[in-house]
Amino acid sequence: MDHLGIHYNIWIVLLSFALAVTASYSALNLICQVPSSSRRTRSLWLLSSACVLGCGIWSAHYVGMMASRMPFDVRYTPGRAILSMMVGIAVCYLGLAFCLSSRRTFWRYTGGGLLLGAGIAIMHYIGIYSMVMEARFDYQLALQSLAVLIGVAASWMSLMLFGRFRGTTGFSRWKLLAALLLGLAIGGMHYTSMATSRFTYDSWPGTEPSLIQTDVILLLGVSLVTLFMFGISGGAVFLDRNVLERMAYSDPLTGLPNRHGLERYFKESFLAGKSGAVFFVDLDRFKSINDTLGHDIGDMLLQEVAERLRQSVSPKGNVFRLGGDEFLVAEPYFSSEDAAEEARHILQEIKKSYKIQGNELYVTASVGISMAPAHGTDRSSLMKAADTALYTSKDSGKNKFSIFDQEMNRHQLRRMSLEKDLRKALARSEFMVVYQPKWDSLMNVTVGLEALLRWRHPEHGIISPGEFIPIAEETGLIVPITYWMLHEVCSQNVLWHKEEVASVAVSINMSARMFETENLYEVVEEALSRSGLPPHFLELEITESIAMNNMEETVAQLSKLRSLGVRVSLDDFGTGFSSLGNLDEIPVNTLKIDQVFIRKSKMHSKKAIISNIIAIAGNLNMEVVAEGVETPEQIELLQSLGCRVMQGYYYGRPMPVSELGQWFTENTAAIYSVRPHFTHT
Repeated sequence: MDHLGIHYNIWIVLLSFALAVTASYSALNLICQVPSSSRRTRSLWLLSSACVLGCGIWSAHYVGMMASRMPFDVRYTPGRAILSMMVGIAVCYLGLAFCLSSRRTFWRYTGGGLLLGAGIAIMHYIGIYSMVMEARFDYQLALQSLAVLIGVAASWMSLMLFGRFRGTTGFSRWKLLAALLLGLAIGGMHYTSMATSRFTYDSWPGTEPSLIQTDVILLLGVSLVTLFMFGISGGAVFLDRNVLERMAYSDPLTGLPNRHGLERYFKESFLAGKSGAVFFVDLDRFKSINDTLGHDIGDMLLQEVAERLRQSVSPKGNVFRLGGDEFLVAEPYFSSEDAAEEARHILQEIKKSYKIQGNELYVTASVGISMAPAHGTDRSSLMKAADTALYTSKDSGKNKFSIFDQEMNRHQLRRMSLEKDLRKALARSEFMVVYQPKWDSLMNVTVGLEALLRWRHPEHGIISPGEFIPIAEETGLIVPITYWMLHEVCSQNVLWHKEEVASVAVSINMSARMFETENLYEVVEEALSRSGLPPHFLELEITESIAMNNMEETVAQLSKLRSLGVRVSLDDFGTGFSSLGNLDEIPVNTLKIDQVFIRKSKMHSKKAIISNIIAIAGNLNMEVVAEGVETPEQIELLQSLGCRVMQGYYYGRPMPVSELGQWFTENTAAIYSVRPHFTHT
């Protein structure tokens, strides 16, 4: 019985090591895609990485076996050889997955290293077991344990470096070092195990060792697996660059980069410049186009807007779609003057007409601008500042641009603080109702009251309705506030009736949000029944925009309220977007002339508008009330045009209940005991 050693061809040994390092680097490169991938693609990247690494270990092992010089023929069992590859891929998957947990700890990386090292060893010994030859292996347990320890230790050191290049998809020297350590684990374990093994052979075959007589099938298999390994790696890179990257970083509707593309752009390009501008672009009233013409038309409009934005920016500028009708433009090396000029150009281009499937559409935009580095040096700060400036543009009438300043920031911080406090105001009983009289200027009597909401803030005192009502509208808090106000006003009016202080209708302003709930009738009916107030002593005021938005549904709700006996008035008439052709279809009792016309009533054009509104109301058998009356000259003009009922500071400012009682006492010359009937002259 003879004990034979093994001799190697150094060039094939180097080839097996190069193969192991290349496979390791490719696998690590693929696994770095996982942190930035979606949930659906993470498993694909992990599986691809495990396949590349497992196939690389398997190929390096069998190429290493081909480098052996033995004095006898060796064949391989195909089933066991394939099993060794499958085991290698499975253990690689588990080891790599263990390291990808969001909780990156020493023990996680240690566990991953142990699994990977164990996988290399298991695959090696299954590969040895697949050999068919006339000799047999003679193992020494201590030396084989050393081989396994080399594999485990090198794998552990490699994975301990993973945190240094995690998420780095490009070249990294840490990634290369980790790949070299994995190559050392694969090659070191294999060649240490083989070097410490002896073959026991019953008869001496000769003195000249020769290259192992490898099966053609095995050689073909190793070649195919190697090609498969590089095919997976190359295919994954191609898929990432040409398909997944486009899906991850591009908006499918407009083809513009999306939020992920924006993050990458800021990280890699934008902030490298010394200065720059960030534009938030938001379309005005885009929702109405979606609601009236459908989402398909809306999507086509967004595509047209995206193309116009592309054409409007500078050659170095980039356009991104953030979602919905929001876009962002990044312009490196821009001054505030450059930003203002480009903003004007963007607004001018967007408001031009759009012809989409036979529809001629018009849309405007609001723009908020922040400047780098004045308003921030990172993406988050610049976007926050631009968003704040955008709110200013919206609040100032839309179709405008604003460049961020600190005053805007203070305004936005106050707005956020008020929104937070507004959510608790109702529960804390911080709201109060004030009432402003409506006066019949010919009879000199009170013919109605308008209930107005006020907020007594515990720190800031009385908050202007112009400041907190828009917040309540936007957040939807206006709905429960209006519920409370309906019950409060109805109960107070009943109390006045019982005390014989006044017997007039009280009007309450309605929000569009109340009509969206589709239970306005039930809410009003409940408030009337609980208080016991006759319906004709309650009046609901709506604006033209509410009346025209989803007109059919609005008219249906108003008709039910009219049938109940509740009065309805159209507030701020002449300032909205109602069509005179639809005015007779809206079930209202009263038209209220907006104070903007009264304030400028000395102008001939405004006087003509007032006269026409009064004439329209008379012809449609509607009553008319003039708002914002403050001078005797305005009263005289309105009376001469045929309007007798007026509301304004001349007759009385909005007053709380405690003051209104005294006001009624002082103005009791004549008070209607029933709902007044206005006439027109």
